[in-house]
Amino acid sequence: MTATIRHRTGCRRTLLAFLVLLNALVLPVWSASAHEATMAVITLRESAPGRYLGQWTMPPADPTLQPIFPPHCTWEAPELFCGERGLTGRISFMGLGTKQSVATIRVVPREGPVQAYTVSAAKPIATAARDPGTDLAVWLDLAETYVNLGIDHILRGIDHLLFVLGLIWLVRSGWMLLRTITAFTIGHSLSLAAATFGWVGIPERPLNATIALSIVFVGVEIVKLQRGEVGLTARYPWVVAFAFGLLHGIGFATALTTLGIPHATLPIALLFFNVGVEIGQLAFVAVVLALMWAHRQARAELPRWGAALPAYVIGSVAAFWFLIRI
Repeated sequence: MTATIRHRTGCRRTLLAFLVLLNALVLPVWSASAHEATMAVITLRESAPGRYLGQWTMPPADPTLQPIFPPHCTWEAPELFCGERGLTGRISFMGLGTKQSVATIRVVPREGPVQAYTVSAAKPIATAARDPGTDLAVWLDLAETYVNLGIDHILRGIDHLLFVLGLIWLVRSGWMLLRTITAFTIGHSLSLAAATFGWVGIPERPLNATIALSIVFVGVEIVKLQRGEVGLTARYPWVVAFAFGLLHGIGFATALTTLGIPHATLPIALLFFNVGVEIGQLAFVAVVLALMWAHRQARAELPRWGAALPAYVIGSVAAFWFLIRI
């Protein structure tokens, strides 16, 4: 009787582990638009004092998206009239959410530098000013904007997270995992900076297809390791992580290069955006490691035939993305 109860409990644990794992890894298939930006940019050119002509330089994915300007401004698309005060005050977007995650208003004044105000689901309001200044409040506002944008971008970039998940699955040593994740961070930070400043560039569609292919490679490496074969990633995980990090970093850069950020504030935006990406990535790694620890504590194991299932799911999802991206 006791043996039967233990058997049933073991089966339930096995089934629970299987369902949780399958849910975590298969759901990304339905998000076929993984890593595709949901951004919109509207450019306002000042034609007369306090009068602007607006144009969507990057049309929104959600046609219902509309800018909300300060109360003293009158918006009758494509014209905006703000009087003597100009475009100053709180601005936001109506319709910002799941379908449209980021939107930017670029202001091109008759005199002075171009200004950009970015809002996201995490930071839905920005404050426009004629003279942004260089005080602490401006830095804090830039930090809040682009750190949130970086976190939002990495958490929506399911393909990047799946690649990191594959690395965690491959590397079992804590010290080596730290080196591997650090190498991936350094790689994508370097290429992110290079792509943002226009030093390197790859067309977006081939780039996204290649990123998907890198995840397929990691899936194959996991299968090899489970068969007792020591592949390239198992031997030199940090080298592979660094190499593919360079590739993934160029993919991250699309979040900044498409927003039309003024060149003067681009280095600051890049710094805070990269900080946000790292916060999101480290949070994901922490959650995965916590789930793995909880799995071990519960002693819930997949059947022997299911040991390779995660690797095949990772590879299949990535192969699906690769095919639709080419």
